[in-house]
Amino acid sequence: MNYNLKNLPERTKKPRQSGYTMAMDKGLSVREAEDFVSIASEHVDIVKLGWGTSFVTPNVQDKIKVYKDAGLPCYFGGTLFEAFIIRDQFDDYRRVLDKFGITYAEVSDGSIDLEHDKKLEYISKLSQQVTVLSEVGSKDADKIIPPYKWIELMQSELDAGAWKVIGEAREGGNVGLFRSTGEVRSGLVQEILTKIPFEKIIWEAPQKAQQVWFIKLLGANVNLGNIAPNEVIPLETIRLGLRGDTFLHFLGLERKKDNSTPPFQAD
Repeated sequence: MNYNLKNLPERTKKPRQSGYTMAMDKGLSVREAEDFVSIASEHVDIVKLGWGTSFVTPNVQDKIKVYKDAGLPCYFGGTLFEAFIIRDQFDDYRRVLDKFGITYAEVSDGSIDLEHDKKLEYISKLSQQVTVLSEVGSKDADKIIPPYKWIELMQSELDAGAWKVIGEAREGGNVGLFRSTGEVRSGLVQEILTKIPFEKIIWEAPQKAQQVWFIKLLGANVNLGNIAPNEVIPLETIRLGLRGDTFLHFLGLERKKDNSTPPFQAD
């Protein structure tokens, strides 16, 4: 860091299992990717090439190399996996991972109807080839999954070989874990946390208010995903209590100011 400040929350060091930041690249150019890693690589753990953008982004192999050279693994969004699956091209998908030297893969079923046993089979097979991130939740705002089912799905996907599970929110943060307004389904999150270890979950939280909520709930080292490249540095300041939203929280002063601090505090 550029200078010394006392009483900051301790951040985990890379490579880490918690405090993970997953950034979403929605079509950056090679030059933009270079600029991004020059300022933010210390604070990012992995980069997702959102949904099917890798199919149409020019020079995507060069961009992947930029991330690799910066020590940042990247992977294709889960929607691309689903695009291959719905076309019965699973083996083609595996060959694409090898072609581009991708060492992570996201398995999801947010846009397609996929029997869960089949999803578990894909997770198991891919986990022998790459590190698997498995996404739980639907992109359909009208499809409400009860908390017990989220827990059941997450646990079975971890058991099948997923390294971490991702709580679905889309890039807009308005489905899955969140209501259409972006408000966190707090009861759902708290129920999940009674059974699934917090370090095993990446919560998609693209909106600042969502990031603040999870950091106040689980501390500076909560795993957060779908972070826009230009929001990585701002997110790190929220994690450290260097932005107004969490300024007093990590100094132990917020509780005196109000009583709205959520439960499950772990910082």
